[in-house]
Amino acid sequence: MKRRAFFFDRDGVVNVSPGSGYVLRWEDFHFSDGIIHALRWLKDQGFALIVVTSQQGVGKGLMSRQDLDDIHARMQTSLSGHGAAFDAIYACTCLASDPACTCRKPAAEMVLRAAAEHDLDLTRSWLIGDHDRDIQMAVNAGVPTTIRVSNGKPPCVPATFT
Repeated sequence: MKRRAFFFDRDGVVNVSPGSGYVLRWEDFHFSDGIIHALRWLKDQGFALIVVTSQQGVGKGLMSRQDLDDIHARMQTSLSGHGAAFDAIYACTCLASDPACTCRKPAAEMVLRAAAEHDLDLTRSWLIGDHDRDIQMAVNAGVPTTIRVSNGKPPCVPATFT
């Protein structure tokens, strides 16, 4: 049986949004309030946890792919200590202006790739994002339930969830 999943945008959901800039170093990465608890709870409920993030800072040359991978590795190490690590991280590093890009939100590619690689049931999955492009990516991928957060405040974890 395919697994249910929660897909998360990174900046503004998993971590505090850097505003108009980019998280270029681990020292600039700060988990959003309550997110570690929420991730642990969802993991305990059997959900796959997947990050789908656009990281244009790599495409702009503000950071390397290795820098991005280092931030994600440190994020995973920190979350692992709480039993809340992600099952996978998908990052589009293309520029918004790149006409050849197929992975940039609101394209469904990152979600569809995750579903194929992790045997996920998108019809029973959720996406949490902080922009219209996140929500549209879910719609484009066939993920029926979305949650949009604002001001870097993650949603509350319900007491019961089916």
